[in-house]
Amino acid sequence: MSRTGRAAPTAPVTARAHANIALVKYWGKRDRDLNLPAAGSLSLTLAALTTTTTVRFDRDLSADRLVLAERGQGGRVQTGAALTRLSAWLDLVRAEAGIDAHAEVTSENDFPTASGLASSASAYAALALAASRAAGLSLAGPALSRLARRGSGSAARSIYGGFVRMHDGAVPSDGDGGDSPEARDPRAYAAPIEGAATWPLRMVIAVVGGGVAKSHGSRDAMEHCAATSPLYPGWLACVPDDLKRAEAAIAVRDLGALGEVAEASALAMHAAAIASRPAVLYWQPATLACMAAVRELRARGVPAYFTMDAGPHVKVLTEAASSDQVATALRAIPGVTDIIVSAPGGAAEVLA
Repeated sequence: MSRTGRAAPTAPVTARAHANIALVKYWGKRDRDLNLPAAGSLSLTLAALTTTTTVRFDRDLSADRLVLAERGQGGRVQTGAALTRLSAWLDLVRAEAGIDAHAEVTSENDFPTASGLASSASAYAALALAASRAAGLSLAGPALSRLARRGSGSAARSIYGGFVRMHDGAVPSDGDGGDSPEARDPRAYAAPIEGAATWPLRMVIAVVGGGVAKSHGSRDAMEHCAATSPLYPGWLACVPDDLKRAEAAIAVRDLGALGEVAEASALAMHAAAIASRPAVLYWQPATLACMAAVRELRARGVPAYFTMDAGPHVKVLTEAASSDQVATALRAIPGVTDIIVSAPGGAAEVLA
């Protein structure tokens, strides 16, 4: 990769982004190098789960440096795969900005990392905004979303607040999704959907098992599922209709219709994962107990609908007026170690 050697900006930039929870799931890639999703997805950005990241480019650095922290804990300097992944991603920013300086990146989550709470989404969204600004770029909208996607597929959605639709970028005429290395306007990016700002929704998150790191990383699990699960084609076939139904429900603020799609999408994704050979199974006994509790609440008239990502935690979509009741029911389940109640979150933003 060519570098112009233009002097790097030295002022650090700090940005914050929120994690998001997919209601119509993202699970699988059609291009690993470009991080192109196999299907579209739809999510809700959450105010309670945030990552704050500071990036500084400096010619005096001999290599990129990454420090990760969680709230209440000291930062740890990262080596190995995490640093290699970051450096490869930073090369995209350096190439676009025409600089050759290495970067120091410090990033802090206020929730457990790599446990199934979408930490990579908020992390790479905050990183995309901070790094691009620190490098002297002014990216916004689709361009910023595409840059975040190259780090983490779900990060493309965390650029925006509220409900967000991720486009898969597939274009049948050329077969490359418009996102080949030569393409100047890739089509796989996210865009906001109106509706969350005036809809009093809450996501109640039941943290199962203490928020420890999950046994199967999402990237490897997706590829394994796509390669070995006999149910994976059926999972993909469900997505287009689920997206239409979810967007229609958001347009008329129909929580029941949206919740039904969210539950169906989550169960279809996990069914495909469980059918992988060998199986990818994230659920713990408390996961199943939470799902049963949500169905019991709903039978009693409480508007509550579950979803799960690649991890054991259960996220419950409900109305603000019912969130305390849902939280109380989930907190009583053995194996649930924490409860987080979140309103819809905003877009990624520069703090300093």
